[in-house]
Parts: sequence; structure tokens; C-alpha cells
Amino acid sequence: MRALLALACICGIGVCHAAAGGDTDSASQDMHVGGPLSTVVVTATRIPETADRVPAAISVISGEELRARGASNMAAALGLVPGVEAPAGGDAGPSSAVPSFWGLHEFDAFLLVVDGVPWGGAFNPAITTLDFTDTQRVEVLKGAAPVLYGATSFVGVVNVMHYPAGEAADEADLAFGTYGSLRGSASLALPTLDRYRQSLAVDGQNLGFADAREKVSDEHVLYRGALDVGAGTWRIDADATVVRDSPPSPIIRSGTSLTTLTPLDANFNPGDARIDQNQYHLAIGYSQPTPWGGWDTQASYASSTVEDVRGFLHPDLSGTADTQNQRRFIGDGYLDSHLTNTLRRDLTLVVGADALFGHGTQTTLNGNSAYTVPLDDSVVPPPTSALPVNEIGVVNDRRLFAGQYAQVDWQLDSGWDLIGGLRLNETDERKGSSDLTLPPPQLASEETHKSITRLTETVGTSYRLWASGKDETVAYMDFRNAFKPAAIDFGPDYRPALLSPETAQSYEIGIKGSAYGGRMAYQAEAFRLNFTNLVVATSTGALANAGGEKLAGIEAEIRYELAPDLDLCGSAAWHDATYTNYLLFDGTSSVDLGGRQLPLSPRVLAAAGVLYTARRGITATAVIRYAGRRYLDEENTAAVGGYVTEDATLGYSFGTTRVSLEGTNLSNQRPPVTASEFGSQSFYLLNARRLWLRVEYSWH
Repeated sequence: MRALLALACICGIGVCHAAAGGDTDSASQDMHVGGPLSTVVVTATRIPETADRVPAAISVISGEELRARGASNMAAALGLVPGVEAPAGGDAGPSSAVPSFWGLHEFDAFLLVVDGVPWGGAFNPAITTLDFTDTQRVEVLKGAAPVLYGATSFVGVVNVMHYPAGEAADEADLAFGTYGSLRGSASLALPTLDRYRQSLAVDGQNLGFADAREKVSDEHVLYRGALDVGAGTWRIDADATVVRDSPPSPIIRSGTSLTTLTPLDANFNPGDARIDQNQYHLAIGYSQPTPWGGWDTQASYASSTVEDVRGFLHPDLSGTADTQNQRRFIGDGYLDSHLTNTLRRDLTLVVGADALFGHGTQTTLNGNSAYTVPLDDSVVPPPTSALPVNEIGVVNDRRLFAGQYAQVDWQLDSGWDLIGGLRLNETDERKGSSDLTLPPPQLASEETHKSITRLTETVGTSYRLWASGKDETVAYMDFRNAFKPAAIDFGPDYRPALLSPETAQSYEIGIKGSAYGGRMAYQAEAFRLNFTNLVVATSTGALANAGGEKLAGIEAEIRYELAPDLDLCGSAAWHDATYTNYLLFDGTSSVDLGGRQLPLSPRVLAAAGVLYTARRGITATAVIRYAGRRYLDEENTAAVGGYVTEDATLGYSFGTTRVSLEGTNLSNQRPPVTASEFGSQSFYLLNARRLWLRVEYSWH
């Protein structure tokens, strides 16, 4: 509630600032999913580039559209992007999500970038502290991260960009929802002080769920400043996030389906279960023209403390549970410096170096078989403070991802564009682990170290096949070679080894264009990614390197402006995500998984949307998504059918005020959408239907 009190103060400041003639927003510069090919994007190249020139599949979602759809989390924000799923929740708590790109459902296989900084650093994407308040736009790039970002991802990049200093959405809203939920936000451009521009965004929410013990309470503030000094510009970003999650319990798979012995929203966590996180982040940047090109430097550091208290039922459904009480510190730093030199009008070179540093420490107090409860959820388990501890684990991990890179963009003529990049990666990781079990006392301890130096590269080309006025058709293809050191999951188990790095080579070919005087935009691509050493959770809960995987498929999206402020959009994807070489030990023998689908990877995904976003009068949006049949296990014996979800908004604008009804998962589907890596054979369900009444005030 502290954030809501701060929100009321900010709203008052914003109204006064508006009355004094504050800065207007730049909503007119926002872009839409699959918008015109003249849309300027930066994710693939770091420099502004029109989308038709980039030889890759890129979807762009404007902040204006996010606000019209009431999209405040990753699942809603990416709802119309082809082939992407991002169901909320997972092992990181109800504030998090587990995105899926190209059919790979892995928490750490993609790169999350926020305002130019890899969010989560050298560890895992920090989705729990991702905030969409005052977002200007989101760019989604399929495939491995560009060489400009290093050894960070294989299947996708999500780049969230807030309004720059001195600009803002200039809006405030307050919403009341089901399960006693409440949320509010405000963003505004603060008064300019001489040449110093600044803006502020604040938000907070208390969310309830169908599970009465599951809750979310978080608060966030972001301040952005920029100062012109001579020919250069200094930038500063400072934000703080406080997350208080009360997690749900996953449901156990028994045989080929989820068990029916436990209620749908049963919660078997200990009485003091929580995932509490405080994160503080500071970023400083400087840009200046030089005789050798534009020089850009950015440095950032984030400090996070996490208290993680949970329990997981044994897969035998005896009602016995293991508990964990963890204290974790994560520090991650980022430094990038690069020159952008336009050698001639058609040739641009970017050269630079960067480093991602991460330091993570954790102490976990485990209670193995700590308590037994009835499966009907009639008893709240005791707190961990009243339970015995029979295992103490400690992890201390330091990792450094550094590299030097160069990327060239050569526009050979009005039709051809060639992009090529090369990076020398230097990674170093040192990990110390210990595990004390009681009784009798038995101590295991191990120190391990791994350094890797290797090249990664990307090359792609696009060609304008045809153009007339605002209409055109562009074909493209690209190749990317990437690798990434294995993730650290900070689980409760003793895992001293450093797994082998994951490697991948991807190939894409596609087409994109616009028609009907630019009113229709479309793109489609075919891809294949050959994966080795994918990190997977085994049936015992331990992590291991799988042998090889193949991700292949076709994805397409289209958007048509039927009338001013009325857009029709749709996307579809067919995925073939299979193991090519993986022997799984099931406890008695090894099973060859070659040719079998990856778990939770549907072959078919589709979405359709109608967006009417008039600034006056009635506004309405509707998004329908379909996820096809998939398997819950590696052996492909436990199949679950497809499902459909519907999100919608209906509102009316009275000048600067808009009142709207919003709903997510209106059909109240509850399928399993995410696997737990901590609870063997356990799955998290899609969140239940949620309704909101939202009042929004804008002064732009």
C-alpha cells in the first residue's frame, strides 16, 4: 500500500504539471505488432534501422497498444506475437513467467533487455522485476541474440523500452479486480531544469488468486534523467522494485495425467511460504560524437536480495513434503562501450566491447520429509521455523561473460542489405558448493572452475523484391551461431558441477511486406535451430545436459487497418521441437528420446485480435489465443489437449478520463502450462479468470 500512497502524490504532481503546460508524450511515434516496414527498430543492430532492412523476424508492440489492452505482464504483452507463449508463474513465483520461443519452453533460453541493459545480467532473466508502466514500445526478435549482446540467448530477445527522460505516457490509473485485487500506476515527464530532462514512473499492486493463499504485492519506481553537456549527453536510470509473492503449489502428474487426489487450487506450502525480493538498479550512460563515429557507453549494476520459503509434495502423493528456506544475494553488472561509424552513406560499422558480471550466493535450510498433510488441502502446514532442518546447502557462484564484437551493415543498393557480425566470447565461471546433511553430520564440498573462449557469428541479407508507394515485399535469410554457459537455478539440491555450455546454429528464411497503401502489414518465416547440450530437469529434479534437439517451424503474422483506430490482427505458428539425441534414465533403464517432442511444446499456436483504440468514445479490444496438444513428459506418454483463452476490454473515454472493464482468461481454462524444476513431475496451471474495473486519467 505504500506504493499506492506514493501514487496518489504522483498523480497530484502530474495534474499540476499538466495544468502548467507539461511535456507532451511521443505516442505518435509508437509502433504496432507487424507495423509498417518503415518502423524503426534497434534490437538487431543497436542503431536505428527500418524493419524492412533487418534480415530477421521482428515484432513491435507499442506502449499505446499495451495500455489499450490492459497488458501489464509478459503474458498479455506478447499475446499477439506469433509462436510465443509466456504464461505467468512458475518456479520463480506468481510475479514471474516462463516464455516459450520457437517451441522451446525454457526460463533462461531468451534474452530480456530493459532500456539497453540485459535484465538479469549473467544469470537468469529477471522477469519478476520487469515492469511495463510507461513503456514506449517492446521489440521481439526471434532467434539468438545479436553479437552485440554476447552469450545470452538462443531463441529470442525481448527488448522493453520505456519513454526516454523528459517524455512519458503522462497517464495515471487505478483498477479494482476480482479476488480483492488492486493496482495503480502513474507516469509523467517532470519539469525540465535548464538542459536536464527527467521523468518518473511509479506503480504498485496487490493481487489475489483462486488459491486463497497465493498472493502478489509489489511496488516499483523508475526515474530517468538526461543532461546535454557540450556535444555529449549523460543519462541516468534509477529504479527500485519490491516484490512480495506468496507462491502456489504445482500439481503432480500421476501416470499419464495430473492427479485428481488434490483440489485444483490446493496449496501445500509451509505456513510461512514466500518469495520476497528487493532489487535496486542504477544505470549511467554517455553518448558523444567523435571523429571516429558516435561513441556510446553504458554501465549498470543491480543488487537483489531474495528470501525463498516453499515446500514441494513428494511425487508418490503420500502427502509428505520437502521444504526449503533460502537466503539469496544476486549482484549483476553490465558495461558496454562501442563506436558507430558511418564509413560511407551505405556502410555502417559498429565495434565495441562489453562485459556481464554476476555474483550469486545462497544458503538453503532444507527439511526433507519435513511434514505430512492430507491431500484434500484441509490443513495449513506449519511454518518452517517449527520444522526440523536436516540439510544445509551453500552456493557461491561468480561468472563473467565478456567479449569484443564488430558488426557491419552494408546497404548495397536500394534493394539489397547485408548485415554481418563477429564476436570473440570470453567466459569464466567459478562455483563453490557445500552440503551438510544431518544426522549423522556428513559434509560434501566442491570447488569448480570453467573458462571458455570461442567465436560466434551472424550473417543475414534482405532484398526488396517489389515496391510501389507505401507497399513493398522483402525477402530475407540469416544464419546465427551462438553458445551460452549453462544457467544456475539456485535450487535446493546439491549440484556442484558446472554443466557443459549450450550451443546452437539457426537458419531463417522469410518474407515481409505491406499492401493496400500500407494499411496491411505481414511477415512469415521458416526456421531451423540445431541445439546441443540443452539443460533439462531429470525425473529426480537434478539438472543435466540433454544430447541434441531440433527446433523447426513456420511462423506468420498479419495486421490490417480496417478503419482509423480499428485494427484486425492474427498470427499462427507450426513448431516441430524434438529431441535428436538424448538417453533419459527413468530409474531402471535408459530411454532413447530421439524424435520425441519436447515437453510442453505444442505443434500449433494461433492468435487473433480486434483492436479499436479511439481516443474518444467507445474503445474495445479482444484477443483470442489457441495452444495445441502437447506432452507433459519427455517420453511423450502424458498428452494434454489444446485450449483456448480470451482476453477483452471494453471502455469509454470522457475527454481525458477513460473507464473500462477488462478481463483475462474469460473462459476460465486451467490447463498445465509450466513445469517445475524443483518438484519432480509437477506443473503450474494457467491462472484463473480475472476481471478489472479500471479508471484512467491522461493529461497529454
